[in-house]
Amino acid sequence: MAVNAKKVAVYVLVVFALYVIITDPAKAADYVQIAFEGISDAATAVGDFMTWLADGGN
Repeated sequence: MAVNAKKVAVYVLVVFALYVIITDPAKAADYVQIAFEGISDAATAVGDFMTWLADGGN
């Protein structure tokens, strides 16, 4: 039963993404840019943390 719910959720997300892309491509591009900026910020934070650990936590 959980597998079917997961498939339905994935299908709903895909349909929503396609709807947003088709109806408002500029807004969809903004969403993608926001997502990539978030991923970049998270990767930078992890890198800073690892550097801090490598320096002995000072």
